[in-house]
Amino acid sequence: MTIVLPETIKFVITDFDGIVTDNCVYIDSKGEMSRKLNFKDVMAFSILRKNGFRIGIISGEKNSAIDIIAKKFNVEEVHQGIRIKIDVLKSIVERYGLKEDEFVYIGDDINDLESLKFAKYAVTVPHSVQKVKDIENIQITSTCAGEGAFREVVDALVL
Repeated sequence: MTIVLPETIKFVITDFDGIVTDNCVYIDSKGEMSRKLNFKDVMAFSILRKNGFRIGIISGEKNSAIDIIAKKFNVEEVHQGIRIKIDVLKSIVERYGLKEDEFVYIGDDINDLESLKFAKYAVTVPHSVQKVKDIENIQITSTCAGEGAFREVVDALVL
């Protein structure tokens, strides 16, 4: 399925794990956690920035990959360790005065449900939980999380 988004979108707001990453956590012998990023998805942040889009990350977890991406690409809104994401999403929409056709939300799990339902333009990935896939009007990327799914959404906006 091809992702279709209007030219009115100004702000891309995304979950991180399960969208930008493959939803896996790697734990080394010292107990340190790390995540794998696909460079297609990293490049997507650059493409958004170069094309004047605002970027938001709302993650249920805290991780250094988000810190690195946020710093490198001057991400406007970075929220980590968030359990109730809808409150953060609504505050971003209010703070920037966004209309419903000016932002897209990307998420994959139950902690994204309310945000995905709230957003007029909602996108998920093929391996998201069924409750997310069942949301009315949700768009599903053809690419899996951590393999360029975030980039697929960005390409729908820019290319």
